[in-house]
Amino acid sequence: MPSAAWPPQQPASPSPPSYPTYPWQPQQPQHPGTPAARRLPRHPALGNHSDLRFLRSAYRWQRRVATLTALGYFVLFLILSAFAPSLMTGTVSGGLSTGLLLGLCQLPVTCLALALYEYTARRRVDPLADRLRRQAQLDAAREAAG
Repeated sequence: MPSAAWPPQQPASPSPPSYPTYPWQPQQPQHPGTPAARRLPRHPALGNHSDLRFLRSAYRWQRRVATLTALGYFVLFLILSAFAPSLMTGTVSGGLSTGLLLGLCQLPVTCLALALYEYTARRRVDPLADRLRRQAQLDAAREAAG
């Protein structure tokens, strides 16, 4: 019985495909021996500007403070509910339990987080954004004039 190779052999393609088979394969230059031309961006990269980095970091700080204020209180409430049930079932006054009082305080704490968000926006983020906006307008006016 003749032995057949399994799987059947495919004929070799005369040239490799013009596209990479796998995304991790390096790109081949179009013409061997000549370096590939780099494409220049249409607009300068604004993300590398130092003022924009300051604006991003101020906005990031603002989000973290407001988020951690609201979520931190809620997580504290959940942890106390799970691990200190005797504290949460204790009465404060007139039959009002500590857990209910802390649950009712969630709304004012959320309002405090919103107020903190607005305060940090007015104090840190808005002045930076206004300065960047004025600078961009001046740059655009100079570019249009020149």
